[in-house]
Amino acid sequence: MTTPVTGRFAPTPSGRLHLGNLLCALLAYLSARHAGGRFLLRIEDLDAPRCPKRLCDAAIQDLSWLGITWDEPPLFQSERGEIYQRYFRELERKGLLYPCFCTRAQLHAASAPNRGDENPVYAGICAHLSPEDIAERIRTRRPAIRLRVPDETIAVQDCHYGQYSEYMPRDCGDFIIRRSDGLFGYQLAVVVDDALSGVNEIVRGHDILSSTPRQIYIQRLLGFDTPSYIHIPLLEDADGRRLAKRNRDMDLTSLSKRFSREDILGMLAYSAGILEEERPAAMDELISRFDWKNVKKEDIRLGKTVGVWAAAQRNF
Repeated sequence: MTTPVTGRFAPTPSGRLHLGNLLCALLAYLSARHAGGRFLLRIEDLDAPRCPKRLCDAAIQDLSWLGITWDEPPLFQSERGEIYQRYFRELERKGLLYPCFCTRAQLHAASAPNRGDENPVYAGICAHLSPEDIAERIRTRRPAIRLRVPDETIAVQDCHYGQYSEYMPRDCGDFIIRRSDGLFGYQLAVVVDDALSGVNEIVRGHDILSSTPRQIYIQRLLGFDTPSYIHIPLLEDADGRRLAKRNRDMDLTSLSKRFSREDILGMLAYSAGILEEERPAAMDELISRFDWKNVKKEDIRLGKTVGVWAAAQRNF
């Protein structure tokens, strides 16, 4: 018996959602709804000062305006610290955690870059500190907590890009599970939230593909099932620059003043390969037409060939 699909979208509202975020939300939503499944919304506001309530509310409003609906009330990570603490303690009981006192400068000076992202691979500077060393250092610096990785290769069969693997000591390194300010790390929080919410299909940008072996490792340690992963191409502007909230790329505040919901849905669907031509489209039509075989693998450059985007650029 096939398990019904439960998908999700999990934005970090440190700024207004841009078109790349909305494309990810749309593809995750279409995939779940086309399969007759459930869809959930999680607000990843662990770092509350960077994710004020007004931006959380704006993200929910933007998704609702686009026609994306969810089957349960949105889940807020900022309200789930006690849950993360419980699973942190479980990892601690396994003897796999240790304190790290390294500064950012020390990390970059002693580490090599990870092949899949901008984060350096930790060189294990604090991995074998004695109890006496820890007691001395903790007097002047609050440590982050790292999770030891196994001496093995962990692979994921991504449903869109195929197999991706990392030899954990070389390509990943021991990674942070709780920050020095006490906030739980992204890797632990998303694994716990997806598992407890019953999420079994994760759609997200391929810039996060390198996180997947780490998350599979945590899933194994905590006894959780591994969901299906579907990574998608990123949206770029006409100059090939990846869209980002920090660059204040266009969001629905500006776009919705000039274009209808159907215009924007049609533009996003066309850019991803779901529609053969750019035209207005209703959500119900896109749900019925959706097929992962039609979704592009290469990153999508939004330029003069995309009418809504080009018109918005002229008036931005």
